[in-house]
Formats: sequence, structure tokens, C-alpha cells
Amino acid sequence: MNRRHFIQNTSLALSGVMLGSCNSFGTSSVKTQNMDSVVEKARNAMLAMQRASWEQGVAIQAMIECADYDMLRLLVNEALVRQTPDGRTCMLGSDHNVTDPVAAGYGILKCFELFGEEKYKQAAERLYRYCKIEAPRNASGIVYHVNNSREIWSDSIYMLPPFLAAYGDYDECLKQIRGYRACLWNPGKKLYSHRWSDDSNSFINARFWGGGNGWAAAAFAIIYELLPADQPTYKTEIATCLVELLDGLQANVRPDGLFNDFVGEPDSFVETNLSQMAAFAIFKSIKTGAIDAKYLEFALKMNAGALAKVDEYGYVQGASGSPYFNLPGTSTEAQAFLLMMLAAEKE
Repeated sequence: MNRRHFIQNTSLALSGVMLGSCNSFGTSSVKTQNMDSVVEKARNAMLAMQRASWEQGVAIQAMIECADYDMLRLLVNEALVRQTPDGRTCMLGSDHNVTDPVAAGYGILKCFELFGEEKYKQAAERLYRYCKIEAPRNASGIVYHVNNSREIWSDSIYMLPPFLAAYGDYDECLKQIRGYRACLWNPGKKLYSHRWSDDSNSFINARFWGGGNGWAAAAFAIIYELLPADQPTYKTEIATCLVELLDGLQANVRPDGLFNDFVGEPDSFVETNLSQMAAFAIFKSIKTGAIDAKYLEFALKMNAGALAKVDEYGYVQGASGSPYFNLPGTSTEAQAFLLMMLAAEKE
């Protein structure tokens, strides 16, 4: 897949300041650790990791979900330090990323809402202009994942549309989702293939990568919450996208609550983060009314499977791992989705 190009605790006093409202969760437990300790360690591990653009973005989203707005502000401030003149944020390393740098956009808007500083508004406007006008796209206006080839990835469903919804451009948000679905959605399997190329008019990778399907599930949960009540048609469409995907995932979950890295392919390694991503989407979406509570048992099964993979240092082990996301390991996104899953589970 050749995905993207990244140990210890900080002091308990510092982490106590940073924990915010992620510090207590429902009835789930890790047998060998107190849940508050798991959250604290997982958070510290995430903050210790090097982060590329989308990883900074998902760490920012975790702070939104945890309602830790002090840490949100710090992470967003760093995203703006690395905003390029064209509007992309969190830029480190490769200049080819198109949608990944948009993942921080919702957090930038949230900071403007919370703190009112003009720099956040201006940064969001520059990012929106990039998304709406400057980013490379196909003939239908669907934004490509990278700028050095004409590719559409399942990851982009998370990276771009939630920002558009947060910005209030609901039409563009749904347009992009429909475009990604047109290229990647498999209605028979109810799963997303990973990568499509307009250059060859064929799939680069038609397999159902777990991470890509998890990004999509999380995006639908976030977007549904962002869509206002006066957009009932769009809310219904997003809820339907999520339900269809959850049905596809539920048909492929393992007895341990985890999935294979390529969903439905038992020869691929057993992966942890998809379970966290899908459980987050379910917990959040039941609360917002997007989906029926019948999915709760499925979420709890995945929740338990993922928690069993958290080690003594707070690392989520067995995730599709940095830096190439083709072997089991650890990643910023796995740490972030553990926090997001537990925050969404909280009563």
C-alpha cells in the first residue's frame, strides 16, 4: 500500500493538566490497568509521536471529541505554523499531499468559535479556498488525494468532507462524498476499495483496506453531527452511508472483535485500529440519532477487542503501523481513535 511517510510517559503532573474530560469513561475496562491510566498513557504516547499532516489532524479531532480545548488550541497553533501559502496546513515532508492537510480544518474552525482569534478565521479561509478552487480535481470536481497523480483514495472521505461541513458548505461536502463513493464503493460487499486511478481508469488497489473503511465510518459520524437540523435530506444520506458500511463491516468482524488489515482477507494481518474507528462511529452516531441502538453490541465487541491490544505503555499495538501502514505496529491515528472511541462511549 506504501501509505505515508512516523515511549514513554511524560510526567503525571503534566498529563493530569492535559487530560481534560477524557479522564473517565463508561463501563469498559482493561483487566491489567485502571481505565484512567490507560487514557493517560495512550494520550501521552500520541503526543510523543512525530506527526504528518493527517496525523496532526486526527490528533486535533481527538481533542475536539474529548472537549480538551486547551490542547486543541496548542495542536492547531502548530498546524498553522506549517500552513503553506496555498492554504494547506500541517505540512511536513512531501508536498504531494492534497486532502491529508485538510484534516485539521475542523479544529481550526473550532478554535475560531472558541477563542475568536482572527488568525484562525483567516487560516480556515485560506484552507477552504485551496479545497474549493486550487486543489487538483477530476472533471466532476472531485478532489484528488495527491497532486502528482490523479488518484482517489478512501482516506479522503475523512480528510476533506468534514471540514467542508464544518465550514458550512454542505453541498460541496456531499458532492465530494458522492464522488468518492462513485469510484470506490462496492455495493455487493458494502465496503470501500482503497485507491482508484483516473490515469489508468482502473483500481490501483481494489482491496478493502481496513484503515480506509475506518476513515469513512468516522467521517460519516462527524459529518452527521455537523450537519444542521435544516439539512434533513443530507443528514439522512450520511446516515445511510454509515449504516451500509457498518453492515459490511459487521459481516467481516472476527470473533475477537478485530478485523484483518484487508477486510475479509484472512491471510492479511489482524489489525486493531479499524475496530476503534468503527466503534467510535457507532457510539457517536447512536448519541446523535444517526443510527439505531442495535449496533451497540457490535461496537462493544470491537471496543473490547481493541482495548485488549493496549500495552503497558498505552500504545495501541497491532494497528496498521507508521510509517508505511502495511505492517502491524503503532500510529498516531490509532492512539487518537482510542481516545475518540472512549470519549464517544462515555455516558
